[in-house]
Amino acid sequence: MSDDTIPEPDRLDGAPHPRETPVLYGQHAAEAAFLDAFTAGRMHSGWLITGPRGVGKATLAWKIATFLLADAPPDMLGEVTLNVSPDHPDARLVQSGAHPRLALIRRPWDEKTAKLRGEITVDAVRNLKHFFQMSATDGGRRVVIVDAADEMNRNAANAILKELEEPPAGAVILLVAHQPSRLLPTIRSRCRELRCGPLSPEDLARALAQAGHRSDNAAGLAALAGGSVGDAIRLLGSGGLALYADLVRLFGALPRIDRQAALALAEACSGRGAEARFGLTLDLIDLFVARVARAGLLGAPDTQGAAGEALLLAKLAPDPRAAQAWAQLQQDLSERSRHGRAVNLDPAALILDMIFKIEETAQGVAAA
Repeated sequence: MSDDTIPEPDRLDGAPHPRETPVLYGQHAAEAAFLDAFTAGRMHSGWLITGPRGVGKATLAWKIATFLLADAPPDMLGEVTLNVSPDHPDARLVQSGAHPRLALIRRPWDEKTAKLRGEITVDAVRNLKHFFQMSATDGGRRVVIVDAADEMNRNAANAILKELEEPPAGAVILLVAHQPSRLLPTIRSRCRELRCGPLSPEDLARALAQAGHRSDNAAGLAALAGGSVGDAIRLLGSGGLALYADLVRLFGALPRIDRQAALALAEACSGRGAEARFGLTLDLIDLFVARVARAGLLGAPDTQGAAGEALLLAKLAPDPRAAQAWAQLQQDLSERSRHGRAVNLDPAALILDMIFKIEETAQGVAAA
């Protein structure tokens, strides 16, 4: 495959690449924390950008990288911001992916399997030695983006640790991490953390509009996406809202399940071409059970993921005792889902098994 046709592991289908995203919504605290350190002269060589998937971590990393490479002056009011004119020469180089003082580390393409590798390998990190040597002649800052850092294998992690321990002058390493707990403690200790949180419904709607997406059920989408633009785009692109509504209708009959409806839902996850629906169904079942457990502790949510959901959640989890039962089920089903995917269990059988476990728990709660 040519470089133009190799898929980018850090690009979400249906959305612009983070380097192409004009506005970062909802992460003002993380932006301010970085700029405070920058203006106070307390710049770290390593920055760990953490938070859930799809909330703008990579976009923040690219904006920081562009800001540092452009060495942009304050605006007309003397305020320092991450905003750099897209016409700035360094910004144009970043957009084109050709900036000589910017290195991007991500999962590489495997020519033998014709697939992206499942992890970032040590070779990708070892190339930093050459990058730092070559870029030093240009002067100015050098920036490295690792996306995602929690996809590094152990050898790659040890290699990046060496760069963090002895960073070249003027070098800044930005590590994007969805699960920072998977990183070596020594890597975390060498970095300043910038935490990105879930987006508010308003910021989520703005970010979706920027990416060219809109929904007739913005409130329901925000409830199910949990403040993640990435999850919201996935739900929109795969019929996730309609599928969740089907699940709510199916579970609306609890503590007894309509067997025919359950079978139809499960069979829709089988066969060639149904892989995406299978994965989405597993994720939405997990989300539904988690929302039931949460409702038992906090009450029914203000925003429904589908019509009738609030009443159903209140019925299934009327108190903290019920919430505990549903929380245990959610943990068990998550483990079943992971195991089922790992050993390629029959999709329909796995979905039916999970539905019947939900029925069993609902009956137990009702009888208690």
